Amino acid sequence: MTSEAKTDAMQIVDAHCHVWDLSLGKHPWLMEGVQHPHRYGDYSAVKADFLPDDYRAAAAPWQIAAAVHMEAEWSPDDPLGEARWIAELNEKTGFPAAMTAQVWFDRPDVDDLIAAQAAFPLVRSLRQKPRAFATAGEWSRGHDLAGSMNCPTFRRGYAGLAAHGLHFELQTPFWHLPDAADLARDFPDTLIIINHAGVPGSREPAVLRAWSEALATAAAPPNVRIKVSGLGVRGEDWTTEAQREVILTCIDLFGADRAMFASNMPVDGMFRSFPRLIEDFIEITSVLPERDRRAFFAGTAADTYGLTLS
Repeated sequence: MTSEAKTDAMQIVDAHCHVWDLSLGKHPWLMEGVQHPHRYGDYSAVKADFLPDDYRAAAAPWQIAAAVHMEAEWSPDDPLGEARWIAELNEKTGFPAAMTAQVWFDRPDVDDLIAAQAAFPLVRSLRQKPRAFATAGEWSRGHDLAGSMNCPTFRRGYAGLAAHGLHFELQTPFWHLPDAADLARDFPDTLIIINHAGVPGSREPAVLRAWSEALATAAAPPNVRIKVSGLGVRGEDWTTEAQREVILTCIDLFGADRAMFASNMPVDGMFRSFPRLIEDFIEITSVLPERDRRAFFAGTAADTYGLTLS
């Protein structure tokens, strides 16, 4: 079956991608000569403009029904700038359909910042990567690491999301996922969306067991969903088989109504072309009922981000 025929049969919403224009000088980590620590290692390959036409060209021949822009570490001294730029981009190009904006829960004006971000029509959720321990061995439940999900300052800021109906996008090492479960239970009116499949990293069996146990804990509260994306592993080739267990475990633990496809383009393009990434997901999920596949590839993301699909 051709990619075009598959596109006709399976509507796709991309729940997590990035666009950027480096001429704006607003992404410090993408500037020439800069190399920030990154779980993928050397990310120099993505230091190029990636705009709506670039996204569409990368996806071809697949037609993506809608895409959600994830904040791309825009300079924090201009926290509203990215949402403003994305709104302008949408007006010109129709892309993206929605976005996640930046937040800093430790800012003294965090309540005003949340309200200002919520005023942008495309903003559905906010992201701040909480502080985390470097290894699973350092983590313990109930810790009070400053800037983590258990930090009182973090939680005071986080409490402001519910009044504006905004979701929280969580990117954190998998050993912190029990903290996410606690956060979800303590703030039941705020939806948490786990980014990048809970960041399993290694495909070593012992690591995947620990990851799946932590993920099961995070899946227990009903106000937690997951995006299956960011599946690259530093120093390892991307293969369909290497992703199978991770993808199916996410869907099994959360159910298709709380799990969604996401590309993480252009970053995951360092490991797999966009069309082949889609083909991998299509093949791996072929074991699922058709209703679940349609939810995973489009329905859940549309529901999560308030998107109307044709």
